[in-house]
Amino acid sequence: MPEEEELVELKFRLYDGSDIGPFRYSPASTVAMLKERIVADWPKDKKIAPKAANDVKLINAGKILENNKTVGQCRVPFGDLPKGVITMHVVVQPSLAKAKAEKKVDDAPRKNFCSCSIL
Repeated sequence: MPEEEELVELKFRLYDGSDIGPFRYSPASTVAMLKERIVADWPKDKKIAPKAANDVKLINAGKILENNKTVGQCRVPFGDLPKGVITMHVVVQPSLAKAKAEKKVDDAPRKNFCSCSIL
């Protein structure tokens, strides 16, 4: 089947080194679709978990992928590896937790400080 040969095999590396996948995707699949799949298949035993696809950032080849990009566009640097599994790194940044963390830092008085002297 020629369609099957065109599928791109991806796995998603989580913060603790474990993986989700590998799964096969059409090159026309969008990054937003990948994020939805990650949220749906997220392991239940993890302390940090995304609540929605917007909480997930995908990193491939050192670049954060935009939701409107397709798998085919993200795969371009790996054109020489047609049968290899591409690993994308997953970063979870819940918007609510991030806002709370920033608020705690702003509200807390600074107890520790550092001073430098140039002689």
